[in-house]
Amino acid sequence: MTTRTRILTGITTTGTPHLGNYAGAIRPAILASQDANADSFYFLADYHALIKCDDPQRIQRSRMEIAATWLAGGLDVNRVTFYRQSDIPEIPELTWLLTCVAAKGLLNRAHAYKASVDKNVEAGEDPDAGISMGLYSYPVLMAADILMFNAHKVPVGRDQIQHVEMARDIGQRFNHLFGNGKEFFTMPEALIEESVATLPGLDGRKMSKSYDNTIPLFTSAKDMKDAISRIVTDSRAPGEAKDPDNSHLFTLYQAFATKAQEEEFRGELLQGLGWGEAKNRLFQLLDSQLGEARERYHQLMSRPSDMEDLLLVGAKKARAVAAPFLAELREAVGLRSFVNQAAAPVSAKKKTAKTARFVSFREDDGSFRFRLLAADGEQLLLSRNFADGKAAGAVTKQLQSGQALDVRTEGLRFGVWLDGAAVADSAEFADPASLDAAIEALRVALTPLED
Repeated sequence: MTTRTRILTGITTTGTPHLGNYAGAIRPAILASQDANADSFYFLADYHALIKCDDPQRIQRSRMEIAATWLAGGLDVNRVTFYRQSDIPEIPELTWLLTCVAAKGLLNRAHAYKASVDKNVEAGEDPDAGISMGLYSYPVLMAADILMFNAHKVPVGRDQIQHVEMARDIGQRFNHLFGNGKEFFTMPEALIEESVATLPGLDGRKMSKSYDNTIPLFTSAKDMKDAISRIVTDSRAPGEAKDPDNSHLFTLYQAFATKAQEEEFRGELLQGLGWGEAKNRLFQLLDSQLGEARERYHQLMSRPSDMEDLLLVGAKKARAVAAPFLAELREAVGLRSFVNQAAAPVSAKKKTAKTARFVSFREDDGSFRFRLLAADGEQLLLSRNFADGKAAGAVTKQLQSGQALDVRTEGLRFGVWLDGAAVADSAEFADPASLDAAIEALRVALTPLED
């Protein structure tokens, strides 16, 4: 029997989907959901939206537009679980359970938080000026989204890989503290689709609302045509050969054309097709592919109650998974009913002292690495890359063997060496005293260390 892979994708509800969103995320996700071996969960990440946007009307409008876009694009709600994050009360409750085991040091290293701090420091502001707890603990909410449904694969952009790794770290910490031999959470893997298109916008940069260079997806055919007419091209006149490989317009055409259409268009550009006519060809291609979906989109937007019904059915499916699982987790942490449950003997589970631990993970290039985390979750070491998990595991066992550590400092950081080769490194410290304290913490952590 083939094991079904559970795939989970969230869409933040802060804007109107554009052509780049469709080609880069929506279309490939809808195609992936048609795989008979996939168990797909797609959700509107409207709690996440509150971190970025304080305009209630914009969030409500975006929720409707994004739901309508996915449904109009062909998402089959009978094959997938499609829901609003805010319709699943178990998710914020799990977020709190995970917050209570997530290390502050881990969250301090989150890219979005660090970028905000760096921006404040550069501007001469207080490092945490304008930073909400929502932004700071965003990775924990994302971990709850992923771990609640024990997703195996999480399709994300490269900028989101860290959040999937954090979900693994937090999930492993929970399993370690409360599992008592049971693994509550599956360890998710980031799924990076290198073949997924990152479309150029009107000016050649990545298509993005922040650059104001997007092509509308479903607003109207006229809006799409007007946007296409503003695509930046070179000054070559009709009759002059154009270079398709350095044309943003050709890249856009390529993302939606068949191989035969692409080759025909390439040939016409090389033979001197005018830019005006080339833009018209792009519009015709997009309109032929998206025209029916645009009609479905406007029908859905005019009947919001239909979308509401579909999303509530999706929420019911999602909660059928989430509610019993959360009850299990509540039981594990001690939030148990006083009734119909025999009191566990005090000695039944004697809590062991919290210890340092190794957390292994796999990089996008297929190599393996590990972190050594202190009892409080602070990272003590990050390993070099290993060709396979077996090699990484052999190094962790050697580090736990009690042999004398070969620690070598370089500036305000240090490395750990085994058999004449560097195997792991520390972060950079602010001063020599912090460096010395970290080396001492490492020695304590590895004398001895439980697996």
